[in-house]
Parts: sequence; structure tokens; C-alpha cells
Amino acid sequence: MKLDLTALADEHMAAARTAPHGRSAQRVVHDGVLRQSVIALTAGTSLDEHNTPPAASLEVLRGRVKLTAAGWAEELSAGTLRMLPKERHGLTALDDSVVLLTAVND
Repeated sequence: MKLDLTALADEHMAAARTAPHGRSAQRVVHDGVLRQSVIALTAGTSLDEHNTPPAASLEVLRGRVKLTAAGWAEELSAGTLRMLPKERHGLTALDDSVVLLTAVND
């Protein structure tokens, strides 16, 4: 499988801009325990605090996001790859943003 992440980012950002909740997402890889999803969020849109899978990373493809967890926050910009904390966390788009979430589930 070969994916054009630029085209997917364009498609989902356009969909997020017209969605009432300001986001659009699609699982693009599902192979055994591996899952990858493209998530587009308009500026100010958040993903509420949620649990982390056993292993996960977040790559910011466009824009800037704020990753939050118990008592801390970190700003991530386009081109950044970060392992997700192994605790409940949330994500807020500071600008119109697109991320690639990679997760490994048991």
C-alpha cells in the first residue's frame, strides 16, 4: 500500500472546515495490531482527554497542536514526531492542523 499523505491532509482539512465539529479523520492503515489515522482539526478544535494505547506516536503534518496530560502541556508544530504519554491526554489545534496518529494495540 502506498499513500499520499499530502493529498489525505488536503482532503481531511477541507472536510474538517465544513464539519460542524471542526474535525475529520480516517484510519489509513490497519494491519494486525498496527493502526494509523489521519486526523484534521480546525483551529481551536480539541479531542477531549482519552486513554493512550500501549504504544503510540503523533506526527504533526500541518499546523500546530497542543498536547496535554495531567498537569503539563506541550506545543508541537509541523514536522514534529512525538511519542504519546502513557497516560490520559488531550489534543487541541492551535492552527488548522493535520496529524498522523500511529498506535499499536494489544
